[in-house]
Amino acid sequence: MEQVKIIIVGFGTVGRGLAEVIKRKKDHVKEEFGLDIRLVGVADLRGAMVDADGLDIDDALEWKCEIRDIDSLQLIREGEYDLMVETTPSNVETGEPGFTHIKEALMRGKHVVTSNKGPLALYYRELTDLAARSGCSLKFEATVGGAMPIINLIRNNLAGNRILSIKGIFNGTCNYILTRMTEEGLPYSYVLSEAQSLGIAEADPSYDVDGIDTAEKLTILANAVLGMDVAYNSVAVEGIRRITPDALRLALDKGYVIKLIGEAREGKIEVAPRLIPKDHPFALMRGTLNIAEIEADLAGPITVMGRGAGAIEAASAIFSDIISIYR
Repeated sequence: MEQVKIIIVGFGTVGRGLAEVIKRKKDHVKEEFGLDIRLVGVADLRGAMVDADGLDIDDALEWKCEIRDIDSLQLIREGEYDLMVETTPSNVETGEPGFTHIKEALMRGKHVVTSNKGPLALYYRELTDLAARSGCSLKFEATVGGAMPIINLIRNNLAGNRILSIKGIFNGTCNYILTRMTEEGLPYSYVLSEAQSLGIAEADPSYDVDGIDTAEKLTILANAVLGMDVAYNSVAVEGIRRITPDALRLALDKGYVIKLIGEAREGKIEVAPRLIPKDHPFALMRGTLNIAEIEADLAGPITVMGRGAGAIEAASAIFSDIISIYR
């Protein structure tokens, strides 16, 4: 039985979701993969909870464990662990604090799994080169599709294929808003308020509705699977704020729906609203569902769909990455 000591840096929605998954799947992972996964440290702005033998996850979720007056960087630099999971909020301007967290863990020779898009959208090559030099794994499936497996599908199941393009719907908030506006004829402002009340949209929705989230995901995919060397600020981005019920109605009359589409291919990365034929798989994605079409030179087009947002969905992708490192 191999023991794997994990720390989680950033104990918000996704970090807590992962803790729940570790608790739920602990026995299954022991039996199926021979891994004894122990959560030995958690850190966020409140401080850190640390236990070398493994935290009681129920107590950790309630912050009932002893809270130490150390910050995330101190835990990363001095803690005894095998793998760090970095789930702090994405910062598309600087990539911090996630960039420093990931870099420090890799420099210590620790594996890293992250759901944080900012560092990879801005510093993909620097971080992956550092991981290679350190002999460590850097996994980031959760940054691009939530529970929708894209990177691992391409790297594992399409090995030997050249990926020509990736396009799809990568933001559940935008898809929910456009679905409601299309089906009910409701104005953008009304549906946005509804999405905020349901917890689908943030109080400040700019990150989603202005296409920033989708652009980050496309940047990571372009680097990771298309072999490009691009940063987020080179992506052409247009969001959904200007879409009106009249525009959606006119599109429907002509046999189309409007979706926020991200597309990456050699020489082109862009995010913008697009007219999609009503019988196309993209048009059938309602609510917060995401979908991606991968074009490969040998396998041809492959479509994958799934829930792109949510604590357990993101935790599922992180957990899969953790297991893949030790299989």
